Amino acid sequence: MTQSESSIFVQVAIPVPLRQLFTYAVPQALLSSELTIGERVTVPFGPRQVIGIVLSISESTDLPTNKIKSVVSRVKDNFHFDAPLLQFLQRCADYYHHPMGDVCQQALPVLLRQLKQPDVSLPVSWVCSNQPDTAKIEALKKKASKQFALFELIASHPSITWAELRTLGFTKTQLNALENKELVEKKEREPVIFKWRESSLNENNKLKLSVEQAVVVSAIEQTNKRFSCHLIDGITGSGKTEVYLQAMEEILASNKQVLVLVPEIGLTPQTLNRFEQRFNVPICLHHSGLNNNERLQTWLEAQRGSAAIVIGTRSAIFTPLHQLGMIIIDEEHDGSFKQQDSFRYHGRDMAILRARQLDIPIILGSATPSLESLQNALSGKYHYHQLLNRAGQSTTSKIELINVAQHQMEFGLSDTLKSEINKTVKRGEQVLIFLNRRGFAPAINCQECHWIADCQRCNKPYTLHQNKQLLMCHHCGSQKRIPHQCDSCGSIRIKPLGQGTEQLEQRIDELFPDYSCVRIDRDSTSRKGELAKLLQEVTDKKHQILLGTQMLAKGHHFPDVTLVAMLDIDGALFSFDFRAAEHMAQLLVQVAGRAGRESKPGKVLVQTSYPEHPLLQDLVNNGYKHFAEYALTERQQAYLPPFSFQALFRAEANYPSYPDKFLREICNHQYEGCELAGPIPAAMEKRGGKYRFHLIVQSKSRKQLHQAIHRMLLHIPTNEWNTKVRWSVDVDPIDLSW
Repeated sequence: MTQSESSIFVQVAIPVPLRQLFTYAVPQALLSSELTIGERVTVPFGPRQVIGIVLSISESTDLPTNKIKSVVSRVKDNFHFDAPLLQFLQRCADYYHHPMGDVCQQALPVLLRQLKQPDVSLPVSWVCSNQPDTAKIEALKKKASKQFALFELIASHPSITWAELRTLGFTKTQLNALENKELVEKKEREPVIFKWRESSLNENNKLKLSVEQAVVVSAIEQTNKRFSCHLIDGITGSGKTEVYLQAMEEILASNKQVLVLVPEIGLTPQTLNRFEQRFNVPICLHHSGLNNNERLQTWLEAQRGSAAIVIGTRSAIFTPLHQLGMIIIDEEHDGSFKQQDSFRYHGRDMAILRARQLDIPIILGSATPSLESLQNALSGKYHYHQLLNRAGQSTTSKIELINVAQHQMEFGLSDTLKSEINKTVKRGEQVLIFLNRRGFAPAINCQECHWIADCQRCNKPYTLHQNKQLLMCHHCGSQKRIPHQCDSCGSIRIKPLGQGTEQLEQRIDELFPDYSCVRIDRDSTSRKGELAKLLQEVTDKKHQILLGTQMLAKGHHFPDVTLVAMLDIDGALFSFDFRAAEHMAQLLVQVAGRAGRESKPGKVLVQTSYPEHPLLQDLVNNGYKHFAEYALTERQQAYLPPFSFQALFRAEANYPSYPDKFLREICNHQYEGCELAGPIPAAMEKRGGKYRFHLIVQSKSRKQLHQAIHRMLLHIPTNEWNTKVRWSVDVDPIDLSW
């Protein structure tokens, strides 16, 4: 192409692992309407075509025009990145040293990244029929309770989408049945911009704040018109959610939008329910449990300004909310906010960055704040608020340690714990048992030669899943059938080794046959809507014993749970990772916080082989705040984060020498103000058939750290081992075992 054929050239961000933009020419035939920065275009890249984002427009280029390819087409759907969002994405790419093209793609719904563009028409919602047959409604009430509950839910909302109904645990069959009975009907949602009305707030559902809560809400409201970061350090059950709800009122009343980030999709149904009870405004969900079309609709609702509140997991931070007035991060300490592959961003940190850019307030809430956030609060960078008392009549549960060496054990349960479980369920109360190990058993072995079934790609034992009759590797995802004979000696004496949630559920049913036990983990909640359904059954007291993994540890409110038992937590007490103690303390306090959240007193029993361990003793006797302050002192003395800054270079290859030599080549250069640790094998050296090595870069200066990373990235293309390894850089890593 010659310059005379096109006077417009664009720089396009393309989803490829290259840290550069690509120049294309725009044919005159595509310039019938004004070209804008942030719009999507289809461009050729090698033998294929991809969707890219226009980042700059110019009338000239320094490149030879005969080598510049042309834009194939423009995506004309009026949905493009505006300037503030593009600026935010560029800052994210710069901070994490990640290709801008990939960052832009991750900020788009999957369907908008594809060459075949989706239907972006307004979503269909469900409403009650104009004159529903009262006889049919009465029949539902008597014979079809689920359909009646669904009808009542639809009747209580001006309009509600199928995606929202499914999240709350209802099925398409139930919805179709109501439609066939002419009790509900479809209605196309109108593109109405959110406006606050007097009816938008349910005053009857508004709770009276305690003095502590009122002080926090007042302090937040004083900074509503400018950037301010508020850390709410409130013990479990202290009413942090109520503080969020009342702090949001003024923002919503000024017709601004609110973004609420939660760490797990398991918290979204409960959070959605609390917010819907308080506000009669459009609320959208954004998380991995939705399909691509549902996530696209949330993105479009937010972009059009129809959504007043968006509740989502970490990726929701990229949602295009043009009237964003406040961001709330619940359970801000949670590691789920950090993405561990590809674009390794931290949702909490990027939320603070976005709030600063938009000059709006952001609220971080947790009963166990991360040490980074706590240090920022103690140093005055954040507004620090404490809630030291539980809301209402509930009291803080006391943690007791059970030394398993001094108790008779049956199925992993001490006699003391079994006795307490029996007393609790007989009183009509509920028990939560925490075991952070899904599956039936973490390994199987031969009773004669002690052979263990290992995943050859990871050199780690397969986990036995009895219900699926499979051995599964939780690291690489490989599966195999359960062997009938030992691979080493041929013996048929193969037994499970250890205990997982599947096995414990079976044992509890044997020990307490008169009571219902429900297991909540990733396996039992894999079907859509299953988690919300099980949580509702727990609230309705259909089950007396709850058994689960970390999915039960965060944020859930179980009014009738008065006993919490934690099994086998000792593995986290001894770790090479300096953050292990912090994560262990957070987990213990969060799980313990599920007990005694109403007027009934709660009890927490922790089974351990190391009851004298300093970490456990500190938490039991002094609480998380004391532990955190002591841990911060240790970190400061050792110059570890948050008193220094880290980046982690990871490299992996089919042979262990390749990643080692690749990282050693990086170490051959000098980096001012930085210390290098490594290269060393990763904690899990082999995973998915690849050998993995780490190089840690640490500096007391954030600026010097980023300068060093930039220099390293410049050296990598000339590294002779570059083409033989797969590498990545992780800024501010929180898990060194990956």
